[in-house]
This record gives sequence, C-alpha cells and structure tokens, in this order.
Amino acid sequence: MDVAPDKVAALLDAAAALERIGARYALVGGVAVGIHSGVPRATLDVDLSVLSRVSRAQAIDALVAEGFQLTGEFAHSVNFRHASGEPLQLVFDPSFDAMIERAEIFEVRGRAIRIVSLADLIAMKERAAADPSRRRSKALRDRADLALLRGDVPGPDEGW
Repeated sequence: MDVAPDKVAALLDAAAALERIGARYALVGGVAVGIHSGVPRATLDVDLSVLSRVSRAQAIDALVAEGFQLTGEFAHSVNFRHASGEPLQLVFDPSFDAMIERAEIFEVRGRAIRIVSLADLIAMKERAAADPSRRRSKALRDRADLALLRGDVPGPDEGW
C-alpha cells in the first residue's frame, strides 16, 4: 500500500457515503474523545455509530461503493478498511440512537460532520468502562478517556 492510513479521509468518505443514503450517524470512539478533549488520542480506527433502523445492507453497499473494503460483520458492528488502509467501524446499537439524534456538528476540511455530544460520549464511556465482560485493557482505556473528557488534560509543559 503506497498511501498512509488517513483517519480524516476515512471519516469524510464514510460520512459522504452515509449521507448519500440518508443514514443518520455520529462520530464516536477515540477520534471523538480527541476532538472533545482537545488532546490527540491514539486509536486503531474511526468509529461511527449509525441509527439502528438503518439497513445494514444498504450501509455496507454505500461504503463499498465509496471504495471501502468490507473486513468483518458482527452482531452490532461492521468493519471496513478505507482505500488509505485506515480501519473504520460502523456500530448499530439501539442504545446509541438517541445520542445520534442529539449529535452536534463540527467542521472538518469545510465539511459538516456529526459527533456525539460531550455528555453522551461520557455516558458511552461510563457504560463501556463498567461492562464486566469488557477486556481489562479496553476498560482501562475507557477510564482514561473519561478522565480526559472530564478535563484531566496534560499541560503542554508537563514532564514525565
């Protein structure tokens, strides 16, 4: 692959594909944590939550038509790889529907993108951190995300 993975391009292309089919969505996960906290957050993929009533088949077709490669389907999510190599996950969870409806707009390269509100992202992270079936390393990341989202942000001059 000659192109470096590109989170922004994957986000913009996925949003465009979902908007073309009229699917409501919101950015969630590590990228959303970074935006809301103002601190870049390492994450493996771009996570978009899609209203659970959206046809999974239609969403898959829209992303594939946009150049994404389908890499896996699970009970509540579908995984893709963007042409740049960036992984992307679509989440279909009815418990996120109200949060998607309340999503806010932020601008990326002149495009309006939907993102869950800070309060809703905190609620998502609290739910994930408290899930006893969640892998310990993921639960620890969720707790660290909660600290960032609540303002425990390192200063630019802080040392180790």
